[in-house]
Amino acid sequence: MNLKELEARLQSLIEVDLLKLLPGRKVEDVVVQKLAAAIQLNTTESSDGAMVAPNVYTLVVHPSEAVKWQDQQLLTILLHSITAVAQEAGFRITISPTITISTNEKLSLNDAQVVASHRIETMADTNATPLDTGNLEDYSKIPENAFLIVEGVKVFPLKLPVVNIGRRLDNQLIIDDPRVSRNHAQLRAIKGRFVVFDLNSTGGTFVNGQRASQVVLYPGDVISLAGVALIFGQDNPPPRPDLKDTAPFQSATAERPTAALKEHSTAKLKRR
Repeated sequence: MNLKELEARLQSLIEVDLLKLLPGRKVEDVVVQKLAAAIQLNTTESSDGAMVAPNVYTLVVHPSEAVKWQDQQLLTILLHSITAVAQEAGFRITISPTITISTNEKLSLNDAQVVASHRIETMADTNATPLDTGNLEDYSKIPENAFLIVEGVKVFPLKLPVVNIGRRLDNQLIIDDPRVSRNHAQLRAIKGRFVVFDLNSTGGTFVNGQRASQVVLYPGDVISLAGVALIFGQDNPPPRPDLKDTAPFQSATAERPTAALKEHSTAKLKRR
C-alpha cells in the first residue's frame, strides 16, 4: 500500500468500528493521516527481508483535547485498525501495539502529532535481564542527538553519560512537580543506548504504560514519572540489530495491555 491507500483503509476500518461500538463519535482526519504516515515512515526492514511495522505509538494533542481520547474503547479501536491495516499491507507485527496519549500546549486544537517506534522484547523480558554496567568504557558511548521532550513543552538534550532526574537541585534534569521523587530516575548511556533506571521512587517509573525498573530506550518511548511525561527521542538513531529476533504476532489476549492512558499536568522544568 502507498500512503494514500494506507490512510483510506485506516479511515474505513476506524469508521466501521466506531459505528458499531461508539455511534456518534468521529476521529479527526488529521489523526488518521498522522497515524498512516507514522506506520509507513517507521516501518523498517528486518534481517530476513520482512517489513516490520512499529508497535509503540504516542498520540500528542492539545491539553484541552486530551479528554476526548480518555476512552479505552476508542483507543482499542485505533489499535485494532492499526494492526489490521499493517497486516493487510504485508507488514510484520512482532507484538501487540500500544498507544499512549500525551499533550503539547503549543499544538492547535485541530492538530495532532503521532510518534511511532519499535519495541521487540516485552517489558517483562527487559526488566528481568540484568545489564552489565561494570565496564566504565561503556559510559563513553553516548547516543548521538538524543533528547527528552518534557511534558510536550521543553526539549532537554542528553549530552552526559549519566543523567539524574528528580526534584532535588543537584539532579541534571530538575522537575519541580510534587509527584516526582527527589531522586526519581536515572538515564545511563550503556553500549550506545540510553537505559532508564527507577531509583526506588514513590510514584514509580513507567515506560509506554508499563512499570519498569530498568529499560533500554528507543525513539518514541514515553517515560512517565508518576504521571509526568517524558518522550525519548533521537535524531538519526542507530540501526536496530534486534529486529532479526522478531517473533510471530501475538494476539490481543497477551499480557501486554493494548492501551495505556495517562493524564498529565504541566510540570515546571529547570535546567542546570
